[in-house]
Amino acid sequence: MKIFAALLSGLVFGFGLILSQMVNPAKVIAFLDVFGNWDPSLALVMGAALVVTGIGYRLVWRAKSPAFETRFHVPENRKIDTSLMGGAVLFGAGWGLVGLCPGPALTALSFGGAEVLAFVVAMLVGLIGAKVVRG
Repeated sequence: MKIFAALLSGLVFGFGLILSQMVNPAKVIAFLDVFGNWDPSLALVMGAALVVTGIGYRLVWRAKSPAFETRFHVPENRKIDTSLMGGAVLFGAGWGLVGLCPGPALTALSFGGAEVLAFVVAMLVGLIGAKVVRG
C-alpha cells in the first residue's frame, strides 16, 4: 500500500503540474518577469497550493502516525547555513533562467523536447557533482 500511495501521490502531483502549466517554461518565465509582460496566474496556483498544504498539515498532525508508517519522519536539522543558502540561490537562479524546477522538469520529460532533457541531464550532473564535492 505504501508504494501504491506514493505512486498515486506522484500522479496527482504531476497532473497538477501539467494542469497548472508549471511544466511550461514560457509560463514560468512570464510569471517571474514582474517588470515586463508579467503573467500573475501562477501566483494563484501557488496560493492554492499553500491553502491545501496548510489544511493537509492540520489534518495529518492530528494523527498519531502516518497511514503506512509507524512514525513521522521529520527532518531534525533546522539550521540555516551557507550550504542551504547556496542551494536556494542556485535553485532560484536556475528556475528563473530556465523556467523549470526539478518536479516540473521530470514531469515535462513525458512530452518535452531536447531542452527539457538537457535540463534534467544537467540537474543530475549537478546532483552527482554536489555529492562528490561534499564527500
